[in-house]
Amino acid sequence: NASLLGILQHPDGTVLKQLQPPPRGPREQEFYNKVYDSDCCDSILLELREYLPKYFGVWSPPTAPNDKYLKLEDVTRKFNKPCIMDVKIGQKSYDPYASAEKIQQQVSKYPLMEEIGFLVLGMRVYHVSSDSYETQNQHYGRSLTKETVKDGISKFFHNGYCLRKDAIAASIQKIEKILEWFEGQKQLNFYASSLLFVYEGSCQATTVRLSDVTLAEKRGVPKGLLSGRDILEYNNNIHVINSTENGKIEASVSKGLSKFYALHKKAYSKRHHSQLSLKVETLEQDNVWKSSTCITQEHLNGNVIPQLEKVFCHMPAEIKESANVEVRMIDFAHVFPSNTKDEGYIYGLKNLITVLQNILDN
Repeated sequence: NASLLGILQHPDGTVLKQLQPPPRGPREQEFYNKVYDSDCCDSILLELREYLPKYFGVWSPPTAPNDKYLKLEDVTRKFNKPCIMDVKIGQKSYDPYASAEKIQQQVSKYPLMEEIGFLVLGMRVYHVSSDSYETQNQHYGRSLTKETVKDGISKFFHNGYCLRKDAIAASIQKIEKILEWFEGQKQLNFYASSLLFVYEGSCQATTVRLSDVTLAEKRGVPKGLLSGRDILEYNNNIHVINSTENGKIEASVSKGLSKFYALHKKAYSKRHHSQLSLKVETLEQDNVWKSSTCITQEHLNGNVIPQLEKVFCHMPAEIKESANVEVRMIDFAHVFPSNTKDEGYIYGLKNLITVLQNILDN
C-alpha cells in the first residue's frame, strides 16, 4: 500500500520520507522546495517554515539513485520519551481534483470528517507507571464520534497517572499560531495534511544543556560515543539507516510501515550512563543551577541520571515551562495554489482547539 510509507531515521538527526508515486510525491517535493527556496521573500511562506519540519532537500541512496526521499528534521529527536499523535486536518480529505471514486473512498473511510474537521490517524503515549508505550492506529481514530472524540483525544495526554494539562495548554497555544497563519493567507489550500503533536512523556526535563552534552540530544550518551557502526536497534516500525565504514549509507524500507512521521526510539542502553561525566564547574556557571543546591562531583559520578532527575524535578516552573511540546504541519501531497482562505482547514483547527479546551476545562 503506497500510503503506508516507511520513515527512515538517519544517524544525523533527520528522517527520510520516501517520495510517493506521482503526482503526490512530486507535489510534496515542490511544496517543500517552494517554501524553503533560499530566494523566498514571501513573508507568508517564511512564517510557514516555523510550523513545518525543517527541510534538507531530496536524498537518494548511492546504491539506488532513482529512489528519492525527502530529508526532514526529526521533530521527535530532542525528546526522551516522545508521545506522538498524528491528526489529519480539514473537512475534506480528498483534493479538488479527486475522481468520484476517490471521493467516495475517502468519505467512506471517515464520514464524520466534514462535521468534526479532523481525524486522529494514530498515537503513541508513554505510560509512566508501566514505563511502556501504548499505541493506537487509524482504526482507533475512525471509531471516534462527535460524542467520544473528546475522550479519544484526551487519551493522548494521559500518562497513566494524570492528565498532562501543561501539554494540552501548550498544544492549544501552538495550534492558535497556526490558525492565525491560516486566517492571514489566501495562496495555499491543504487537503489530507496532518498536524504532528509531540510532547515529553518522561518527568525528567530533557532540554537543559549540560556543558556540551544535551541529555535529550543523545539520551544521555556523550558525543562521539556511538560510532557509525554502533547504531542501536530501534522499534520495528522504523528501519535505522546504517552508516557503513566507507561512509556510504544503506537504506532499507520495510513494507507496510505505519504512516507515522517517526515513532519513539528506545532509550540508549543503561551502560552508557556511567560513562557520562559532567564538569561541575560548567554546571555551576549555568543559570539553571543557581536555583538548585550545589551538586558535588561524587554525587554526579556513578549515578548521574537519577541525580539529575531529582534536580530537574525541583526546577522552578519558568525553567521547566511548557515548551516541551511540538506541533508541526506534515504531509503535503495534496497542497494546491488557491485564491481563497482554506476554510476547511480553519474549521478543523478551530474545532480541535475547542475539543482541547473542553478537555482542559473539565
